[in-house]
Amino acid sequence: MTDKPLLAVTIGDPSGIGPEVVAKSLQNRSMYTLMRPVLIGSVLCAQKALNDINSTDTVIEVASPSDVKAEPGLIEVISPSDWEGTKFPTGEHDAGSGSASHLWVEEAAKMCMSGQVAGMVTAPVNKESWFMGGSKDTGHMEVFKRLSKSNYVATMLVSGSLRCMHLSTHKSLIDACKYVTTENILTALQLTDEKFKDWGFKNPRIAVAALNPHASDNGLIGDEEAREITPAVKIASEKGLNVTGPHPADTIFNQAASGKHDVVLVMYHDQGHIAIKVYGAEESVTVNLGLPFLRTSVDHGTAFDIAGKGIADETSMIEALKLGASLASRKGLHT
Repeated sequence: MTDKPLLAVTIGDPSGIGPEVVAKSLQNRSMYTLMRPVLIGSVLCAQKALNDINSTDTVIEVASPSDVKAEPGLIEVISPSDWEGTKFPTGEHDAGSGSASHLWVEEAAKMCMSGQVAGMVTAPVNKESWFMGGSKDTGHMEVFKRLSKSNYVATMLVSGSLRCMHLSTHKSLIDACKYVTTENILTALQLTDEKFKDWGFKNPRIAVAALNPHASDNGLIGDEEAREITPAVKIASEKGLNVTGPHPADTIFNQAASGKHDVVLVMYHDQGHIAIKVYGAEESVTVNLGLPFLRTSVDHGTAFDIAGKGIADETSMIEALKLGASLASRKGLHT
C-alpha cells in the first residue's frame, strides 16, 4: 500500500503539445515521490512524445488504474478506445484528434467518479477540434458538469501566491456582465470559502474585484457595484465570511500577490486570466471547484505551431501535477 495519490493524467489533443509536456514532466523523477501517475490516451502518442524529447523511458499499456506500478522510467497508459494505433497529424486541427481527446477526458472523469483514481490532471485540448470531432462541449468544465450533474462548477487559476476564482469563464463579455448578480456572487463566495477551508485556510481572506473601472466611482461608471456586488459582499460578511470589496481591478491583484488576500473573486474570464498570466504564466495552474472530484490542469493551449518539435515548456504541467498531488493528499493549496 502507498499513501501517494493515484492521478489520471490526460495527454490532451494528440496533435498539440499535450503529450510532450506530460512526457517531459515525468522525466522529473521527483514527480513519482508525490504521486502515482497513469496516462489516459494512446500508447502510440506517448511513445511519439518520448521520441520527440529523446527519452529512453518505456511505455506500456495497463488495463486499469489498479495495475499501475508507478516506477520512474515506466510510462503507464490506459488506452480506453479504438483510437489506439491511430497516427494523428501534428500541429493542426483534426476531427480525430478532437474526438479522441474528448473521449480521454470523459474516461478520466469517470475513473474519478468511480473512485478508481484520486483525481485527474489534464493537458490542453482544442475546442475547434472537439467541434470537428462532433462534441458539443465547449471545454473541460462542460464535460465535467454534464457527467457529474454538478449544478455549479467554477474555475480558479493559481500562480504562486496569486489565486483568481472566476465568477464566470466561457461567456461572451456581454453575457458575463449579465451574470454579475448578487445571487451568483454569493454562490461563488460560499464555494470559495468552503473549499479554502477544506484546503487548510482557517479564515480565508476573499477579495471581490469590481466589474467597472475604478469600482464605478460611486455610480458614475456603471451601477453593478452598488446594485449587485456590494450587497453580495454585505450578505456574505453577515454570514461570517471574511470578504471585502468591490476593489478596483487595477490594484487588487498586486495586493493579493503580496499576501494581503488569499484569493480574488474576479467577475469574468479575462479579468482573472490576464492578471494570472502577466504575474506568472509559466507556473499558472487551473483548479475546478464544485466538482465531486479533483481536477487540476495546465493553463495553456495546444500550441500547434511548436507541436512535435520537442521545445514545449512543461512548467505548467509540472505545477498542475504537484498541485493535484498536494490537494489529493490533503496537504493544502500549495506546490
